[in-house]
Amino acid sequence: MTLELLLGIALGALLLSLVMPTGRRAWVFGYYATKQGLRWLASAVGLRKLWAKVLGREYEPFTLPTAMRHFAEDMGPTFIKFGQIVASSSGMFPDRFVEEFKKCLDRVRPFGFDEVQRILESELGPEVAARLEDIDPEPLASASIAQVHTARLDGETDVVIKVQRPGLDGRVRSDMVIMRRMARLASAVSYDARLANPVGIVEDFAETLSEELDFRKEAKNLDSFNDIMRELGHGDVRAPVPHWDLTSRRVLVMERFFGTRVDDTETIREREINAEDRLVVGMRAWFQCVLHYGFFHGDVHAGNLMLLDNDDLGFLDFGIVGRFDDEQRAMVTDYLIAFASGDFKSLARTIAAMGGVKDGIDLEAFAADLEDTYKPLLSMKMGDINYADFLPKLQHVARRHAMIMPKEFVLITKQMLYFDRYAKLLAPQLNVFSDPRLMVSLMQDIQKAKMAQQQQPPSTAN
Repeated sequence: MTLELLLGIALGALLLSLVMPTGRRAWVFGYYATKQGLRWLASAVGLRKLWAKVLGREYEPFTLPTAMRHFAEDMGPTFIKFGQIVASSSGMFPDRFVEEFKKCLDRVRPFGFDEVQRILESELGPEVAARLEDIDPEPLASASIAQVHTARLDGETDVVIKVQRPGLDGRVRSDMVIMRRMARLASAVSYDARLANPVGIVEDFAETLSEELDFRKEAKNLDSFNDIMRELGHGDVRAPVPHWDLTSRRVLVMERFFGTRVDDTETIREREINAEDRLVVGMRAWFQCVLHYGFFHGDVHAGNLMLLDNDDLGFLDFGIVGRFDDEQRAMVTDYLIAFASGDFKSLARTIAAMGGVKDGIDLEAFAADLEDTYKPLLSMKMGDINYADFLPKLQHVARRHAMIMPKEFVLITKQMLYFDRYAKLLAPQLNVFSDPRLMVSLMQDIQKAKMAQQQQPPSTAN
């Protein structure tokens, strides 16, 4: 009787797990993890090489990064999106994973144009959707969350239409439950993983993904950025203007930009643009957003930054933005002052105040290690900085002092790595940490931000 009861409970639990969305995704997760894990193991022990030899085929190693990339593609949009973050975060993840996951950037299959038309009519209504004419059935871009099509609004205005992939909400919710459990498990079993803060990374990913799934929030971010640029006097830095009457949770219609990606160095040279000057202008505008408004573009990869045909600088895709409250902005200001001036004792104290290290740490030793790691960046040209040497030193400091940077500052670091890449491509002689065009203006911005913070009335507890 007891055995029959246990078998009944087990069968019931199995059936329930197959019925519940998260349970089904857990089974799918287990299946694909096993499938790709076995393929990697077969390669590691030489079976795949032997089988290729028997069949007379060319052998291609199936590495761990390859297995994880295949797993992400098997699992679909949520995991592909996470893989794209890895691909766009050179310097924050091992190079072999970054290179492998770059294959996720251009291998996201588009969904059918009939589905695009159905979503447009469902979200906007047939009459409003009919205002979008000459829609190109071939997507301009196909990403994990949405795909983009070009069109003409009312037959005369060039626009792009961003349409969310069908059926995402339920799958994303289930996938985030699984990711959170995996992150907690990784933190529990590995000290090095705990220092990398996988739980924080997944929580940040979940938060940004939630925002990305509501295109009305992105439209608001576009407007906010353009308002900020006008207030700062940057008439040559802008984002696409959204069309609010054709925007919903799953559809965003906005101005179409024409120009050149910042990593298309050949075209930029042909256009005879002062790319170094444009880069400095863009970086200053980005820093001013952080310092004065606590708002910044959080995904400045090459596809989201353009030199427009009129030489303006265009920021695209505001699905991911960073936000700081007043206290965090003050900490960012202190961090930048300490770093730019080479005051590593102040830098150590600021990181401690951020909660990046535990109480009671030896600040003198921490400051000395930070100086040994960061000081070369203040004098080297961007083309000479080798992050393959720099990052292991930073990881050593993190392990030695149990340093875990808050997720907001990890997001800032990621953008700095993007800007570093563009500097190496467009202006290898530039040092963004010491260039007077950037640093003098940055120090002025920091001073203004400091004065504004001091003039604010102190907050009172309720």
